[in-house]
Amino acid sequence: MANLTHIDETGAARMVDVSGKEPTEREAQAEAVIVLSAEAFEAVTSGEAPKGDVLAAARIAGIMAAKKTPELIPLCHNIPLSKAEVAFENLPDKHAIRIIATAKTTGRTGVEMEALTAASVAALTVYDMTKAIDKAAVIESVRLVSKSGGKSGPFTAPPYRSARKTAVAPNRRPSALMGEVAAPTVTPSADAQVATKTAAFRNFMTTHHLRATEWAKKAGVPASQVYAFLTGRLRALPDDVIQKLAQAAQVRPEDMFR
Repeated sequence: MANLTHIDETGAARMVDVSGKEPTEREAQAEAVIVLSAEAFEAVTSGEAPKGDVLAAARIAGIMAAKKTPELIPLCHNIPLSKAEVAFENLPDKHAIRIIATAKTTGRTGVEMEALTAASVAALTVYDMTKAIDKAAVIESVRLVSKSGGKSGPFTAPPYRSARKTAVAPNRRPSALMGEVAAPTVTPSADAQVATKTAAFRNFMTTHHLRATEWAKKAGVPASQVYAFLTGRLRALPDDVIQKLAQAAQVRPEDMFR
């Protein structure tokens, strides 16, 4: 246990004594990747998710988490942060959001845990803000990307390779192509009329270039109901929702299901 600095000679946990170290400028960057369904990804990137601006909330959450790291990770030092930043990169090919968190200080210990905590909490916030649309979202990775400063010197992580061959988790519906809507999961025992009606509704959206989030907002109905119907979680839309959607699209209600 001699190499485990957070454990003393008796095996008890301890906070490492860093009082003998010289303060240096230290910086760390961490990332988290969250994979979403096509519908959730569109809602996030368009800024029209049911709960509001997903990335704005995740950014604030990540910064707050970096500042509270010593309260969350028991043996972390309470250090003054000179910088805490959260940025985002859209990965449309896999309907994912890459979260990049940066933390910086001038002190006697590093800020890797602050950066990792910020990235983790930001990813959890994206999930919380989108779970009404996609409960199957996957936080695929959280890792340290780089660090500088301190006795161990600089570190840069090798390129990350997903353990999965595709962005689709096992037993998860396939992601739709951009501009399309995912087909519902229909078992052999499902009502064929429901499947036909859903397919007609999806085709109507495609031919009229309608995006679920924007259309629902214009109609004044919950986007989550439209998504639930499209993905098979809802067998039928309520009559008032159908009327409002038809009015927003300037068509008759029956035209949406032909």
